[in-house]
Amino acid sequence: MDQIQDIRAFVAIVELGSQSAAARQLGRSVQSISRSLGVLERSIGVQLIRRTTRQSSPTEVGRAYHRRVQAALAEFDAAAAEASSQSSAPRGLLRVAAPVQFAPAFVVPLIGAFMQRYAGIEVDLTASDRFDDLIEGDIDLAIRIGELPDSELAARRLGDLRLVVFGATDYFARHGRPQRPEDLVDHQCLVRTTHGNDANWPFTIDGRPRRVKVSGRFRADNTASLYAAVANGLGLCFTPLWQIRHLLESGRIELVLTEFESPRVPVHAVWPAARGSFARAKLFADFAAQNLPSLEPGLKA
Repeated sequence: MDQIQDIRAFVAIVELGSQSAAARQLGRSVQSISRSLGVLERSIGVQLIRRTTRQSSPTEVGRAYHRRVQAALAEFDAAAAEASSQSSAPRGLLRVAAPVQFAPAFVVPLIGAFMQRYAGIEVDLTASDRFDDLIEGDIDLAIRIGELPDSELAARRLGDLRLVVFGATDYFARHGRPQRPEDLVDHQCLVRTTHGNDANWPFTIDGRPRRVKVSGRFRADNTASLYAAVANGLGLCFTPLWQIRHLLESGRIELVLTEFESPRVPVHAVWPAARGSFARAKLFADFAAQNLPSLEPGLKA
């Protein structure tokens, strides 16, 4: 068990940048942290941390070792938290961040069910499309849409979002339906002006991912206006299915090019593995993975 504490000291040094900061976070003395690091390095036989008078930074070997032991440490903590939860209900504050539109549609219902099951949990929700720094910030867990970059965050895949092209029935009556993505050059395509790649729509063509450049006479800086424009017959649009399902079910729009849809976009819960709220974050991530797909038929786990 002493080796676990030595590994915790090493992980804290890497993530906080100094032995003194690691000591403050872990509630130990600097001398104790330094001793743990020395013991760990001697047991492995390599230098893991490069020390200066003001900063401690991992060596190349140290960075590789950190990636491995951080995941192992997260699993160790998760096992301890799971065992502990058998005898005591989880309690405390969980700070969650989620994309602006996704939050009220999916995350709020999840949080409601989660709080109903765990009466001792409080939740603060931040709706933001920014990718806040979870290591340095005060968010315990974030819901992120899209492929994840390599990072030191723990992650749990929650599901996948379907991306579709759609238009109004009267638009198709006047202009016909595109049969292939290349046909979009002859159609009015509505794009969001606040995203640089929104005029390049992704598809799967002949088994390969490809982007098709589109254009049209109408543009807007928000999706609500784009969806209203599509419903009024101004052109075609590309978006996650869940955002326009109500229009589809009402019969106001129809999907096209479904056989050329791009790969589904993943949805993840991510959280810092070396934080006091780890157990609550992992508990919510596991709960979300079990319950999020049931909230939306187009979201596959």
